[in-house]
Amino acid sequence: MHYTNKDIYINGLDIKPGNSAQVSLNWYQLPTKTIIEIPVSVYRSSHPGPVLLIQAGMHGDEINGIEIVRRLITREDVQHPLCGSIIAIPIINTVSFLYGTRDLPDGRDLNRCFPGTKSGSLGSRIAYDLMNEIIPQIDFGIDFHTGGAKINNYPQIRCVFNNETNLDLGKKFSPPLIINSAFRENTLRKEASKKGKSILVFEGGESSRFDYLSINEGMNGCLRLMKHFKMIDLDIPNNPTVYLTKSSWVRAKSSGMFHTSKTNGAHILKGDIIGMICDPYGEHQEKLIAPHDGYIIGINNQPVVNQGDAIMHIGVEDV
Repeated sequence: MHYTNKDIYINGLDIKPGNSAQVSLNWYQLPTKTIIEIPVSVYRSSHPGPVLLIQAGMHGDEINGIEIVRRLITREDVQHPLCGSIIAIPIINTVSFLYGTRDLPDGRDLNRCFPGTKSGSLGSRIAYDLMNEIIPQIDFGIDFHTGGAKINNYPQIRCVFNNETNLDLGKKFSPPLIINSAFRENTLRKEASKKGKSILVFEGGESSRFDYLSINEGMNGCLRLMKHFKMIDLDIPNNPTVYLTKSSWVRAKSSGMFHTSKTNGAHILKGDIIGMICDPYGEHQEKLIAPHDGYIIGINNQPVVNQGDAIMHIGVEDV
């Protein structure tokens, strides 16, 4: 692909090739008249290349992605790319980050507010600014997420397998797992695709808790992507990646205390005992059996579960 070295404009600031800057996406006023801003860092080479977006904190309690972006933007080679540009947003949902919550103060999920409107709710305005100030200027991006509600996700990239560009970027990221994941309505990933921009979703770890395996995998995947496009010069090997075409949840057939001896990311076979649900009075225990071969891509760490709860996420390999 041929890249040109155009100026990048964010919130009225002109950032020329070879320059770096930090700018606010926009400012938003809370009921106390407190002003909330969303800082955006831009690092530009003087040589043409792709424009990569790395962003995290779509949900305020998903701190692993925030740490990934933080670590990336402290690196000298990221701050001074050999070609192209890097736009970094460590926390897109600063309000929810301050509250330590997944959703916005009005209960909305920011990642269901896209494409947004200029005069809508807080989430809708943030989505609108991202879609109009940032997305048109990038070539592709990574949106970092973390499992929610006690769900620990094994490091994985979610992309659309029948979208050649999307899948190719996933391969270059080279995570342990790549999962075929259809677009969801009103998400950044789907709305960006309508503008011809590929966004990969990285999932890793659990909300409100650091998971260093996921942090390292997310950071290394970005560095591999930058290396491929010659944005940085780094010797970093690829992972042996497993491709999963679909996934399903194993649900609790009874209520009680959930135990498993299986580790996240493990390969399992149909018929394997993958866990046990025991009632607290020692009167009943039920084995959980793997319904098919696959890989564990997420585990519910909630020790007390109710009948019907999703407790283990299993991905099926592309064969």
